[in-house]
Amino acid sequence: MSGGKARKGGAAVPRIEKTYGALDIGSSKVCAMIIGRTDAGELLVLGTGQRASEGVKRGYITDMAATELAVREAVEQAERIAGLNIDHVHVGCTSGGLTSTIARVEIDLGGGRIDEDDVDHLLAAGRETIQPGGRMVLHAQPALYTLDGATGVKKPIGLHAERLGVDIHVIFADGAPVRNIDQTVAAAYLGVSGIVAAPIAAGTAVLGEEERELGVALVEMGAAVTNISLYAGGMLVGLFTIPFGGADITDAIASAFGLRRAEAERIKCFHGAATSSPRDNHDMIDLRLPEEDSKLVGAGGRTDDKHSISRAQLVSVIRQPLDYLIGEITKGLKELGFTGAQGQRIVLTGGCAELRGLADHMQVALGRTVRIGRPTGIAGLPDAHAGPAFSTLAGLALFAADEPVDIRSIASSYQQVHRHSGAAVLQRLWRALVGNF
Repeated sequence: MSGGKARKGGAAVPRIEKTYGALDIGSSKVCAMIIGRTDAGELLVLGTGQRASEGVKRGYITDMAATELAVREAVEQAERIAGLNIDHVHVGCTSGGLTSTIARVEIDLGGGRIDEDDVDHLLAAGRETIQPGGRMVLHAQPALYTLDGATGVKKPIGLHAERLGVDIHVIFADGAPVRNIDQTVAAAYLGVSGIVAAPIAAGTAVLGEEERELGVALVEMGAAVTNISLYAGGMLVGLFTIPFGGADITDAIASAFGLRRAEAERIKCFHGAATSSPRDNHDMIDLRLPEEDSKLVGAGGRTDDKHSISRAQLVSVIRQPLDYLIGEITKGLKELGFTGAQGQRIVLTGGCAELRGLADHMQVALGRTVRIGRPTGIAGLPDAHAGPAFSTLAGLALFAADEPVDIRSIASSYQQVHRHSGAAVLQRLWRALVGNF
């Protein structure tokens, strides 16, 4: 949570009751967002900021000073637009070898009516079942409850049961990369309200409740890291990370045509595509920057073959690293068990998902239904921040506003506990999904 007082004056705006700050430290950009909850309960974007990322490699902070400067400038830009200051942020995390598991715990109730104390005791008992094995627990959140074996219960309070259980979603991370994030943000004079796994944030922004229930794979294609997160039964049940992303496609373009990265990125964004068309051999692309072109035209010059390529050449270069990445995604989906009738829905998000024709190309390559996921749930998103490249940022803000329960904050319980292994819970979830088809 972040606090601040909005400046008076200007156009009439809804009264903001609470504000939240979000910060996404990526390999290509550092971006910040400030949102507010209005007196009507709506979440509204108040300000956004963005700076190029210079000190992050494959999601890991490698230059703390450079990253801290980018964080400071991105947040200050968002504060200027919002007209208020923030002192705390929720921060995204893509590094640290993220892994996910589901732990299930049950307590005996003796057939009584479930009250809030029973739920608190259950969650406290669940906390004792978490075995980090030397790693850091990034999330430990209750997902769905069970009553005498009946699954999928969202609100057990007021019901009767002999035994009350809960599925706890746990995400582990390596400690050092997470501590680097915390230290970098602290150096920018900001408090960290929470460090959120990027797949959790992105899923919050782009996935619908029905997709989470039926089963979906969210593929977050970032600049240097691609995360696959598998949702089933309303919760995240598996993670797979690929150290490859859109920046690798940019580097392939730069190497093939002798360009600087900035030039290659511009050409990829404006002219690149994942699919080809009959016109591609005839459509020519000027490789020079706009300012270079204007100087040449002013001097009476004209474009020649040395400074241009066909779109077909560009698509051919893009497809090589792209098809490699799709092959790795295929391996990841298989590793997660996302196969058969229940493994048919894929949502793409992240900056690389903005590549023209990507959904169609991957739908053919993977043989599954594929759509592009864009952030929803927040009013007033600027056009520049409404695309898939900013799904994680928007999801961080939504996560902060949702203020989810984390069982690590609950006191210990002494009730009798029945533990179930994470593997057994995953198998149970998939069996339930298969039964729906």
